[in-house]
Amino acid sequence: MFIIGNGRLVTRDLAAPFYENGAVAIEGNVIRKVGETKALKEEFPQAEFVDAKGGVIMPAFINTHEHIYSAMARGLSIKGYDPKGFLEILDGQWWTIDRHLTNEATRQSARVTFLDSIKNGVTTIFDHHASFGEIHDSLFAIEDAAKEFGLRTCLCYEISDRDGMDKARESVMENAAWIRHALTDDSDMIAGMMGMHAQFTISDATMELAAANKPEEVGYHIHVAEGIEDLHHCLKHYGKRIVDRLMDCNILGSKTLLAHCIYVNPHEMELIKETDTMVVHNPESNMGNACGCPPTMEIFHRGILTGLGTDGYTQDMTESYKVANVLHKHHLCDPNAAWSEVPQMLFEGNAKIAGRYFKKPLGVLKEGAAADVIVTDYIPRTPMTKDNVNSHILFGMTGRSVVTTVCNGKILMKDRELIGIDEEKVLYEVRKEAEKLAHSING
Repeated sequence: MFIIGNGRLVTRDLAAPFYENGAVAIEGNVIRKVGETKALKEEFPQAEFVDAKGGVIMPAFINTHEHIYSAMARGLSIKGYDPKGFLEILDGQWWTIDRHLTNEATRQSARVTFLDSIKNGVTTIFDHHASFGEIHDSLFAIEDAAKEFGLRTCLCYEISDRDGMDKARESVMENAAWIRHALTDDSDMIAGMMGMHAQFTISDATMELAAANKPEEVGYHIHVAEGIEDLHHCLKHYGKRIVDRLMDCNILGSKTLLAHCIYVNPHEMELIKETDTMVVHNPESNMGNACGCPPTMEIFHRGILTGLGTDGYTQDMTESYKVANVLHKHHLCDPNAAWSEVPQMLFEGNAKIAGRYFKKPLGVLKEGAAADVIVTDYIPRTPMTKDNVNSHILFGMTGRSVVTTVCNGKILMKDRELIGIDEEKVLYEVRKEAEKLAHSING
C-alpha cells in the first residue's frame, strides 16, 4: 500500500470533490480511501508516502480517440506530398504511412506513444489502428507495448476497402481475433472494438462481414463525417446521409464510438441520441486538416455522450482542452461557448465512455475505483476551490505539468523519472525504426 498526499486533491467525485490538503491511499490496483493527508497517514501508518509537494493530485487522463500509428509522422517528409484537400491528406500522408508499417514499426510507434502518454498523465487510450503493410497480429503488437509500459488500452483495427477486399477481410479478422482475446482477459487492462475507417471506404459487403464477425458484447469505432467528401459520397452512392447509413447497417448503439461528426445535421444527432451512441471530438485534428468545426456544442447539449480525443496530434489532453475551448468560442462568436461543455467532455464524458468497456470506475478518485492517479507540479497563484478547478487546469497546466503517473496501482513515473523504462534506449530504438519507415516510403 502507498499514499499520495500533501497536495490539492481533485477527486471528480461529487460526494467529496476537493481537499485543500488531500491524499489518496492505494492498495493493489484500486483506491482504498481518499481524505485529508493527516488522517490517511494516521490510519495507514505503514504505507509508503509519495509527497505531492503541494501540487495537484487528480485522476489520470483518458484519451478516447488516438492513432498510435501516426507516431512516426513527426518530422517525416514524403516526396511529392502537397495536399489540396482532406482526401489528399489521407492518401498522400496517412495511408502512405500505414501501407509501409510492419508489426515492429507498429510496436515501436506504440512504445513512444505510451511513453509520451505517461509523461502527460494519460493512462487509458482508445486507439484506432491502421497498418496495411502488415495487418495480422498488429493489435497484439500494440498490446506488447501496452504491457511493457503498464497502460490500459481499448484497441481496434481500421477496416477499409481502400486496398482491396483481401485486406478488408484480413482487417475484419484482426479485429475479431483481438476482441475475442480481450473478452477472455480478466486484467481489466485491455478491451476491443470493431474498428472501421469511414463509410466512404467501406462497402455494404464489408459492413456485413464486420457485423458477422463482431461479438455482441462490443461496438464499433468509426470516423464519421470528418470531411465533407464523406457526406457527398454517401449521398451520391447510397442516397442517404452518413448516420442514416450507419443506422441501416446496425452500426449505432451504446458501445459504438463515432469520431469527429463534423458534417452531421439535427436529424442525425437525434439518431445518435436515440441509439445512445457515443461521440468523440478531436479539435486539433479538425483544424489542422482544415475539415471544419463540428457542431459539438449542439451535440453535447442534445444529451449525447461526448468525449475528447487527440486523433494522434498529441498525447497532451490539456492541449486538446485548450484548443477545443477557443475553437468553439471563435466559431460561434460566443465567449461563453465551451466553458463548461469541454471540461465535462474531458473529465466526465471520457470516464463514462471508458466505463462502457472497462469494469472498474475510471476518471475518479474514490474507494473502489481504479488506481489511476497523477500528480502535477502546479501551485496555484490564486485560491483553488472545488468550483474553479477546471479554470486552474485550463489556464495553469499543460500535460508536462505532470510529475507522477500511476496506472492500475503501479507507479510508472515519479518526480518525472520513468520507473522501469529506459527512455534513452526506447527513443533510440524508435528512431531507428522511424528511419527504416522513411526509407521505405521515399526509397
